[in-house]
Amino acid sequence: MKSSRERRRGQPGSRDAGALAGSCTDRAEPGAAEAFPSHLSRRAGALPAERLPVILEVLPNDDYALIDSGDGEKLERYGPLRIVRPEGQAIWRRALPESEWRKADAVFTGDTDEEGMGRWRFPRAPLGETWPMRHDGIDYLGRFTSFRHVGVFPEQATHWDHMAMLIRDAKRPVKVLNLFGYTGLASLVAARAGAEVTHVDASRKAIGWARENQEMARLADRPIRWICEDAMKFAEREERRGSRYDIVLFDPPAYGRGPKGEVWQLFEDLPRLAELCRAILTPRPLAVVLTAYSIRASFFAIHALMRDTFAGMGGRVESGELVIREEAAGRALSTSLFSRWLAA
Repeated sequence: MKSSRERRRGQPGSRDAGALAGSCTDRAEPGAAEAFPSHLSRRAGALPAERLPVILEVLPNDDYALIDSGDGEKLERYGPLRIVRPEGQAIWRRALPESEWRKADAVFTGDTDEEGMGRWRFPRAPLGETWPMRHDGIDYLGRFTSFRHVGVFPEQATHWDHMAMLIRDAKRPVKVLNLFGYTGLASLVAARAGAEVTHVDASRKAIGWARENQEMARLADRPIRWICEDAMKFAEREERRGSRYDIVLFDPPAYGRGPKGEVWQLFEDLPRLAELCRAILTPRPLAVVLTAYSIRASFFAIHALMRDTFAGMGGRVESGELVIREEAAGRALSTSLFSRWLAA
């Protein structure tokens, strides 16, 4: 699960902590030692093998479906609810008649300055802020937010399933770091699969939501450490302290702010964060997964970055797009770019 995609574009969300209020449940401890080098040179060593383009699809299922899309909007089913939201990439025409779209339980309008549910319209019956949702047997809460998102990004399901397989197949203790972790569904998937998880997000509110989801999922006994911290600063401290992880997920915004006003600019800061992700891997790592939303670049850009970053480590880099397959007409809605380094 990940942080708000529009927040990723500068609107409120878990990368922009200044926009969200709440109580921080944990903080990283200060670390001593010299800083990670600020100037990065291109690594020597053979580049990892490559596989591209890779298109990872999410198909309609009992938990989620993209019912229809077009004319700048999308009609989705999240559990029991039908929801209409803006979708800039849906430049084609709708496949279903207007009568099907009018069956929506919630419509995002965005036509007020109100926070939270004030930007939503409920045509059929008033709804609360949250409702029960499920992913592959994991219960969590859907949530109406003022930045049009609903607390989960279903296109990430292919990454979650792959990560769970890596954890189970390792047949050894696995440590997972989830940077920019938002409401925690990826962390819950990893914990259920048997991993020890560290979940980091700059938003106090998102951390609170994630802990609610842990309770909802009945996974309170699983080892998840919730950290309210700037992702870059946390990774730098982990590198200095010698903390290491087998899997790192990072899903950074295009632009964001940390809890102490730290500024994140993806094109400026991503190379350094990618290097830090490499630096905090265990001697027997499994994967590093990068997802990028709403950036003016192709997956070739992040693919080249990841291959350079993991030069000399073997494995392979796979890059492409995450897409959701539509139910009504079978069209593919592209949601994001990704690049992942796999050790094997």
